[in-house]
Amino acid sequence: MTENRTGEPEITRLPKELIDRLTKPFARFLRIESASGAILLLCTVAALVLSNSPWADHFEHIWETSLGLQFGALEFSRSLREWINDALMTLFFLLVALELKRELTLGELKHPRMAAFSIAAALGGMAAPAALYLALQWGQPGQAGWGTVMATDTAFVIGCLALLGTRIPKSLRVFMLSLAIVDDIGAILVVAIGYSDAIDWRALALAAVGIGAVRAMTMLGLRGFSLYYLMGGLIWLAVDASGIHPTITGVILGLMTPARRWVTDERLYAILNRVVAHPGGDHGSGDTKDRETLQLAEIAARETLSPIERLVIALHPWVGFVIMPLFAFANAGMTLSFGDLGHSVTLAVFVGFALGKPLGILAFSWLAVRSRIALRPPDLDWTMLAGGGALAGIGFTMALFIANLAYDASLIDSAKLGIFLASVTSAIVGSALLMRQTPQSKGAAQGALP
Repeated sequence: MTENRTGEPEITRLPKELIDRLTKPFARFLRIESASGAILLLCTVAALVLSNSPWADHFEHIWETSLGLQFGALEFSRSLREWINDALMTLFFLLVALELKRELTLGELKHPRMAAFSIAAALGGMAAPAALYLALQWGQPGQAGWGTVMATDTAFVIGCLALLGTRIPKSLRVFMLSLAIVDDIGAILVVAIGYSDAIDWRALALAAVGIGAVRAMTMLGLRGFSLYYLMGGLIWLAVDASGIHPTITGVILGLMTPARRWVTDERLYAILNRVVAHPGGDHGSGDTKDRETLQLAEIAARETLSPIERLVIALHPWVGFVIMPLFAFANAGMTLSFGDLGHSVTLAVFVGFALGKPLGILAFSWLAVRSRIALRPPDLDWTMLAGGGALAGIGFTMALFIANLAYDASLIDSAKLGIFLASVTSAIVGSALLMRQTPQSKGAAQGALP
């Protein structure tokens, strides 16, 4: 019997095929934290180049292509860009809500005072930028865009932190991830409340019935995801018809997803022992006892992960490597004009992100610790928080999402320029502050992720 390099018999592992040798390097690439941020950046640059090229009109025309279904007098259609922004982004917000609930129930944020620290920082990172923006735009045409400066781009921020390696402690990564998630939840609530159309209460009531049905399915113990996907799609349609932005559906369903696993480790091992107890041999493909036991073991192995963990594992590659880059490619394009540098909307967006974010995060964090509401991790000093607060000014993806709802055609390019400049500035300033950490800070960071 052959053995592998660890000394274990090869038969204890799954058999290898040619496709495994081809996909293994790609799978290793996907595990790099900064990979999704790099792809997002590549798509952003591509959109900017195409928007300022001779093919700019053709590029824009692609995203305005209408797609949909028509059944007699009933028509359900959107432009390609709207399908991305309204439908695919619902999956992004579903993932955001799942990650938040996982951190609150299974992760480091399950401790109330640790969670309060990130939540307080996130609230400051939303309130201060919005206040600065309104102070600069009050009574002007861009006043409605205050929600644009509230969100943080999770992918770019985590990508920047990954590039810094062990220079920063793990606690800063957890803090920034949870802050960005809370920011995104707050941003979509702003979209649902501040940028929705007139409410159709009948459609909203149908959505509430659908949400109640999902809750009943959970209480009854229905485990398969297929029925939940169907109900989620119906709820999305009802919320969309109600006039509220349909991406809120992802947040609601994500927070409703159970965090408790169905099968304990003890039960799993007991079932696996039953598999081991069956004698080997070729019994055909019939309904044999050992086949039933194997099927039971398959279900038990799957259900040792909670529904939240299973959905995060399934959604994360699609959101990080398909949905978010596609969103950036469809929305980041703008005609670069130096004449817009002095536009009041560009300035307000830039100040909101580059100045308001770090000030709000630091101020609210300090107040939360000072009032003993929250607990600051001992290896997370205020200099690192300042660097993290600056990085939070990278609001790129979510900022573009809200800007498309908040601004009319005459202001959207000015807002996008402000978002772009603020994101670049925040990335540079935040990374520089974190790179200036002392050797002692590096010593405290030895437990950080590579």
